[in-house]
Amino acid sequence: MERRTFIKNAGIAGGLMAASPLLGNLNTFTEDALPLVDLHVHTTNNFTINNIMDIGKKTNVQFGIVENPGNRVNNDASLKDYIEKLRPYPVYIGLQPMSPGWSKNFSPEALSQLDYIIMDAQTIPMGNTYGETLRIWNFDTYVDDPDKFMEIYVTHCLEVLNNNEPINIFGWTLFLPVCIARDYYTLWTKERMQQIISAAKKRNIAFEINDLARTPHEEFINIARGQGLKFTFGSDTRDQKAGRLDYCKYIAAKCNLKKEDFFIPKRIIKKG
Repeated sequence: MERRTFIKNAGIAGGLMAASPLLGNLNTFTEDALPLVDLHVHTTNNFTINNIMDIGKKTNVQFGIVENPGNRVNNDASLKDYIEKLRPYPVYIGLQPMSPGWSKNFSPEALSQLDYIIMDAQTIPMGNTYGETLRIWNFDTYVDDPDKFMEIYVTHCLEVLNNNEPINIFGWTLFLPVCIARDYYTLWTKERMQQIISAAKKRNIAFEINDLARTPHEEFINIARGQGLKFTFGSDTRDQKAGRLDYCKYIAAKCNLKKEDFFIPKRIIKKG
């Protein structure tokens, strides 16, 4: 299955209705109080930067575009070309690596031209006792021993967070594969969550609030915020659903997040 071919209700950490008494009108929430920025959007041959610009004009959402290294971007020359093609547009420009070791194909100078790097831990080598590499966004992900999986998963998360490769945002925070998602609140113990938070804090890495997965949940956000961590919004979309941040806005309101709780890339974007 192609990465992110994912039904929105799968892996949900907690239910979200279309509207909530906490929010009022979701379409106007965060316009003044919070940065309405979706830093996790992909382009495709059929969903271009111009499509994204049209959505931004209609919704007043600011976008960040990411590419997975190894596809269209695999060395300094292709990275430079990727950046130069997006520079004329009022968007942030990032990369989304999928596995540790990705940065060996790029020079530090080339990577410094990016606005941010977001990486998740969804590709897990030796993820079960059958020695399979798990791509946990897939519906057929097989977990035979949930507790053993969590040990492997947390270790992999820490590898992503603790290595020397550049990273600004940890994506798809606390996401679980569909087969064990029903046990989300049991499997994500405070001890496991704290390991993730402590590792991110050492390198000042922000946590993505992911609208597609609807993670992380309120408890994690409140703990991380209390320890000084910041957050971003991300839809992880490559179609007309880009910028739909309903869960992000809902949980931000529930956790009373403020503008200062968010990571925003440093480059000043001038809207046309």
